[in-house]
Order: sequence, then structure tokens, then C-alpha cells
Amino acid sequence: MKDVLRVVLAMLFVVSLVPAMAWAGAEMGKVPPTVELKDNLGGRLDGKPWSSDELKGKVHVLFYADPDEKDTNEEASEALKKEKFPAERYQSVAIINMAATFMPNFLISSSLKEKQEKYPTTLYVRDYKKVLVQQWKLADDSNDVLAFDKSGKVIFRKDGKLTPEEIQKLIKAIKDNL
Repeated sequence: MKDVLRVVLAMLFVVSLVPAMAWAGAEMGKVPPTVELKDNLGGRLDGKPWSSDELKGKVHVLFYADPDEKDTNEEASEALKKEKFPAERYQSVAIINMAATFMPNFLISSSLKEKQEKYPTTLYVRDYKKVLVQQWKLADDSNDVLAFDKSGKVIFRKDGKLTPEEIQKLIKAIKDNL
């Protein structure tokens, strides 16, 4: 009976750690684990690999979007565009969660080319296997926004639609870290 009790207690302990471990991805104030999107995992529109190590050296804003939710944070994108942050100190990245939709990849890629024309300074990347959902614990089937300081630490994070107040908070975080 004591052995059964020990096993049950051990299982309860492990289960109690799961919620804490669930956010061990892209946490505020920390540099998230390095992820690389290449080959069958994804990459840039031109087919070259992308690594989260590239989120260093400048302040970065990263939009992680389900194609079905691509316009959810359009208001935030437009507000950031109006700020005209200096390119030598600021970069925006849009990573598309290609596995979050039923739409064929060629249709999404065509749409991304249009977005690239509208936001020419944004780097567009494809995630074919929900790598950032798994590694950084980002919300799936959503439109997530993260900002990183020059060292790659998360300085802003919101899963889902930003309110006007949150957009201002995002802009302030960027300005404070430029």
C-alpha cells in the first residue's frame, strides 16, 4: 500500500509541474530557446532557413499568425508602420503557422507575397509543423504578437487580438528598447 501511495504522490507532483513547464517557452524577460525553421519545418519565402537567433542586435516584433487569423492584428501592424522606426535598430517578422489551416500552402504563399508588397520591411517566414507552438508555447490557431529587445529577451507578449491600449504598450516597449 505504501508503494502505491508513493507512486500516486509522485504522479501528482509531476502533474503539478505541467502548468509551470507549459510556459517554459517564450517567457517575459527571458530569451526563448533557439528554434530553426528550415527544410520540411519551414523557412523564409525564398526557401532559406530562419533561426530565432536572428532576433538579436535590433528590437524585433514578431507576429505568429494562423492564416485564418491573418488580419486579427492588422491595427497593430498599421500602428507600427506609422511609427517609422529606424531600420538599423528595428525589424518586424511575420511567421505563418502553415499547419493551422486547411488552405493549401500555395494559396497562403501567394497571399504572403501580397503582404510582402504591403509591408516590404517585414521578414516573412513559414512554419510548416507548428514549431513555435511546441517550442515557445505560442497559441495555436491565433495571431500572437511578441517583441524582443536587442539581446533577444521577450519584452512584450500577447496571444490574440491586441486592444488599442495593448498596441500603445507594445509601441512604448519598442521605443524604450531602441
